[in-house]
Amino acid sequence: MADPANPPGERRLPRPPSDRYRSQRPDPEPDATPAAARRGPVLGTIAPIAGAVAITLLGGIATVTAGLVVVAAATGWATGAVLPGRSRTAVVLALAGVALGQLGLWAYARSQGGVLGPLDLLWEVYGGLVPLEFVAAAIVAWIAAR
Repeated sequence: MADPANPPGERRLPRPPSDRYRSQRPDPEPDATPAAARRGPVLGTIAPIAGAVAITLLGGIATVTAGLVVVAAATGWATGAVLPGRSRTAVVLALAGVALGQLGLWAYARSQGGVLGPLDLLWEVYGGLVPLEFVAAAIVAWIAAR
């Protein structure tokens, strides 16, 4: 009697040819996560904080204005690069880093005797560069995380 799974005239291999490329080691335990997976969230929070510090130092102490867009883009790239496959998370963290940097600029201005609120100060000093920083950080983080 013929086997119904293999009709006559059809040949089948006992295993797929790609099995020869599989590792002979047993699969790791399901709860064991690779070191890279554990590093991602840590570095994903350090990158925006470092970007915020850079924005505060360059914009406050060095009085750089247009170069802050480059720093925001670099913050987005660093955040996205350490969070591959997590585009939304990278964008949110990069935006948070830029926002923290803007608050750092405001706090630095207050420490120097400034009296304006954060939005007023940022608009008076940096104008349209602030929204451009947010856009640059979001776009670059999204691209880097893909």
